[in-house]
Amino acid sequence: MLAAKTLINPSTPLNLPNKLTLRRPKPPFSLSIRNSLSDSQAPTTPGQLRVDILAESLPFIQKFRGKTIVVKYGGAAMKSESLQASVVNDLVLLSCVGLRPILVHGGGPEINHWLKRLNIEVSFHDGLRVTDAATMEIVSMVLAGKVNKNLVSLIDRAGVKAIGLCGFDGRLVTARPAPNAAKLGFVGEVARVDPTVLWSIVNDGHIPVIASVAADETGQQYNINADTVAGELAAALGAEKLILLTDVAGILSDRNDAFSLVKEIDIKGVKKMVEEGKIGGGMIPKVNCCVRSLAQGVKTASIVDGRVPHSLLLEILTDEGAGTMISG
Repeated sequence: MLAAKTLINPSTPLNLPNKLTLRRPKPPFSLSIRNSLSDSQAPTTPGQLRVDILAESLPFIQKFRGKTIVVKYGGAAMKSESLQASVVNDLVLLSCVGLRPILVHGGGPEINHWLKRLNIEVSFHDGLRVTDAATMEIVSMVLAGKVNKNLVSLIDRAGVKAIGLCGFDGRLVTARPAPNAAKLGFVGEVARVDPTVLWSIVNDGHIPVIASVAADETGQQYNINADTVAGELAAALGAEKLILLTDVAGILSDRNDAFSLVKEIDIKGVKKMVEEGKIGGGMIPKVNCCVRSLAQGVKTASIVDGRVPHSLLLEILTDEGAGTMISG
């Protein structure tokens, strides 16, 4: 499917399949221009194909128009400039057709870069960054300052106004220490979410860009996993969909087989795969984040391959998707 990329760059040559079919349950209205044309009348010019793809996207746009979509951004899609442009353009397009996207980001590689430049030791425990006071200062500066404002600038230049925030702003996220804080330092969990500050932003058609740092009741800052922040925000906002961009294809039925992608699964199926050891390692916290958000009212949660260009559009506006969709 190349439809998503075409929507962003009209000069891109097209090589498209003949028909889109819905992966999810069909919306109440569906349109197919191709079905009304005989083979001899099939459109051949790029412009005609572009119009066809727009028409095929209509049911998906109708389904999600006016709905809140929370996207967690990080990993490979953040390190590559071309993939970063893809994510930004996807968000802008979704906003322009009436969705209400909210972006939550981390920035691990950038944090590591600055810690090394300042000769501060980089250390991890059970996959989480050990965060002493000096490290926390850098984490806050990099995430809430450099990374956040760079993303805001990119979205603004792509044509939609963005507002940069972190957990401190408007008491959006209140943190608490993680259970193993003695080993991890200032690594936190989400104690409470107050999305009040976000409503006016999304109602005005702007895109909130949220860094995953927050403070507790005393003002002490904490580094919080971006997946966790995205999941809790999605639940507090009553989001239609949570999307986690990651560095793998999604949930695999065989962790050693990259082609064993599970396209759709429910909570019961996910729990069974965890019990059977088919889901493990770094995928467990992502899956737990999705399950928790679904249990709190989010309609669907997807773990999407952020290495695929325009993966957000593929996941939302096509039947094929770009990863694994989990439902309640």
